[in-house]
Amino acid sequence: MTTADGMSAAPNRRAVLAGAVGSAAGFLPAALRAAEPGPGPSLPGPGEAFEAKTLADLARARAAAPYVAPKTDDVPAVLKALSRDAYEAIHPIPGRTIWAGRGLGFEIEPLLRGSIFVTPVSLFVVEKGLVQPVPYDKTDFVAAGIELPDLNADTAFSGFRLRARFGDQTDLSNFALFQGASFFRLVAEGQDFGINARALALRPADARGEEFPLFRALFIEVPDPGQPIIVHALVESESATAAFRLTLTPGREASTAEIDGTVFARAELDHIGLGGMQGSYLFGPLDRHKVDDLRAAAFSVEGLAIHNGYGEPIWRPVHNPEALQVSAFLDRGPKGFGLMQRARAYDNFEDDRRHWELRPSLWLEPRDDWNEGSVTLLEIPSDSELNENVFAYWRPKAKLAKGAEMRFVCRQHWSKGWPDPLPPDLARVSDSRCGRGSSGNRRLFAVDFDGDALTRPDEIDVALSASAGTITRQDRFSYPERKTLRVLFELDPGSERASELRLVLKRGQDRVSESWLFRWTP
Repeated sequence: MTTADGMSAAPNRRAVLAGAVGSAAGFLPAALRAAEPGPGPSLPGPGEAFEAKTLADLARARAAAPYVAPKTDDVPAVLKALSRDAYEAIHPIPGRTIWAGRGLGFEIEPLLRGSIFVTPVSLFVVEKGLVQPVPYDKTDFVAAGIELPDLNADTAFSGFRLRARFGDQTDLSNFALFQGASFFRLVAEGQDFGINARALALRPADARGEEFPLFRALFIEVPDPGQPIIVHALVESESATAAFRLTLTPGREASTAEIDGTVFARAELDHIGLGGMQGSYLFGPLDRHKVDDLRAAAFSVEGLAIHNGYGEPIWRPVHNPEALQVSAFLDRGPKGFGLMQRARAYDNFEDDRRHWELRPSLWLEPRDDWNEGSVTLLEIPSDSELNENVFAYWRPKAKLAKGAEMRFVCRQHWSKGWPDPLPPDLARVSDSRCGRGSSGNRRLFAVDFDGDALTRPDEIDVALSASAGTITRQDRFSYPERKTLRVLFELDPGSERASELRLVLKRGQDRVSESWLFRWTP
């Protein structure tokens, strides 16, 4: 595997943060409104047939038509002026959710437009192959302290929340959320929402500016009892349209999403992001020196895991840099990648409000050949734990010509554990720490590996390298009873401003651990 990590020039910190907050919290370019007149075929109407190819045909046809700029200034003032907390307090009256009392194991809670969510998304239910729009009735909702206005159902909603029954539990719990740009998120039983996934990304952190494809319409099929639920999503932007079929299965240890997507190019696309996922990282054991905080850590993402097409498993801890960091891990035929929350104990965070240990990991497996490209990681400076400032995605090497289309298939695992599978004979990184070194700007690192292979530590060799600077000290501490080996080393960067660190455990020529990679910057 060739790793090509590139670092951009340092942008203005406040400008970068504004971009991070915008993409994470919903300050996004507006989407094409369902009722907006304009060229291109319209959405299916009440009672019309919805077949397997309906959405792809619609997206293909719309890609051949000019993009119509949306209208987003029609949100009633009483809703637009709401704080985020006041907006999130709006919810359906118990018993008035869609499918309430039908025993399907799922219920839909439509989400109104308001606060920062001004983009309209058309919502439909598909039952027995026929389309029915989701209606709006203000008496279905609780909105403490405000009088909800009358709204046109075509433009009332910004997305939906899906509640599900996990296993044999009697009550329904949060399971999925589709809202903002092309963002969606899932959880396993008992988890809090954490990582956002993106159906499609265009030009992330590109000098030309990022383009945000947005949900145009969402079609939810009525499921058979005990079966997964299927969501069809139409996504659109100035340069592309896309059709997605998502088969969602709630689980106690892991929930899954089977995704079949097709992108249609309105213009040539040379920077596409597939399988995008993003989460927050404020501080942790690698960069505590920057933060005065009584908590042990604050993050929903601990690191990026990659199993590349060349057979190398990689663990790349993330951090909160002083300037935008862009890393590209070149690959062909990746086996999987994901943003992981490996820290699973309350003591890892000591946060009584946010409970970061309950946030899901997200692991993605391509189900077809993704050919050549790179897993790309963006780390954006942040001074708030609410900023989803870590973003990872697959960037195909090939361009998509205007008028062309590209299909891809993948499976996502939203998990409580470590869903990135490793062979049983390979040790996994369980902890990464950094602190002040012996003098000057030297930094001391500690990396812990756990696994059955470490019960015989005398046979283990440590392969450690730095692209810049000097490794001035290297020690190892073995704990066979815990199947743990800690590698302690010091980096003297000298006058260098960045160094790519690589660490792997070996037995002779054979690896016995995943590869630990990290980019040090001041």
